[in-house]
Amino acid sequence: MSLPDFLEHREVRELIARALIEDLGAGDLTSQALVGAPDRARAAIVSRGHYVLAGGPVAELVFTMVDSQVKTKVLVADGQVIRPGDALLQAEGRARGLLAAERTALNFIQQLTGIATLTHQFVERVARYGVHILDTRKTSPTLRLLQKYAVHCGGGVNHRLGLYDRILIKDNHLAFWGRHGTGNPADAVRLARKKYPGVEVEIEVEHEADLRRVLEAAPDWILLDNMPPAKIRRCVEINANRCKLEASGGVTLANVAAIAVTGVHAISVGCLTHSPAAADLALDFEH
Repeated sequence: MSLPDFLEHREVRELIARALIEDLGAGDLTSQALVGAPDRARAAIVSRGHYVLAGGPVAELVFTMVDSQVKTKVLVADGQVIRPGDALLQAEGRARGLLAAERTALNFIQQLTGIATLTHQFVERVARYGVHILDTRKTSPTLRLLQKYAVHCGGGVNHRLGLYDRILIKDNHLAFWGRHGTGNPADAVRLARKKYPGVEVEIEVEHEADLRRVLEAAPDWILLDNMPPAKIRRCVEINANRCKLEASGGVTLANVAAIAVTGVHAISVGCLTHSPAAADLALDFEH
């Protein structure tokens, strides 16, 4: 995936427009009171720390949506490492427009850069094991496309975008299946594949016995949920590369390497998108 693809999504542009409406309302009263309409300025978004950048073109679009006459230039490509003092984006034009766009542009790029940076930290911890770091659906409502893009910038791999592009049979589905179906999780895999041929099917297991049962149906992926590393390693041995295995639940920077060394194919990490620290970036004006 690449950012130009995301910017072509109507929903992304509508999202940015709603964010601007939320902040501007009837207008930037402070700037209208203190800054002359013809006054011009030049500014740059500057890093205050060490990060992996994501969202530069999004911030650029914010400026041009506020004032189409603003001239912008992205100085650092998304996915690149940035350091304190690095200028990331330049904007020049009417001062009122720059000031009106400032906070919304920073809100986007700070959050997306925080996600990319945290993702990169996880990716570095497991790089030697050849394990993919996956994101989840634990995203801020309406921001999923952008947040998953930021994961991509940090070297992570996007899992399903929503409920519509992959089948993932989880514990709550299996609870219903136990009451209204056969109760055999392998049968749930078979039925899902029959109803939606060609769609990847993944199923969650919590115990070795469940793993052995679902292997009969050969799902594309098996999710090992909330298992300690020793138990995950045992499941990897039982699986013997018949299906791809994903580990999930309670994954942190402190324990991700211990999970990766077990031999799973991927590790999903919810905190990438639900609780990253925002990057310290600022809009500095030239005087």
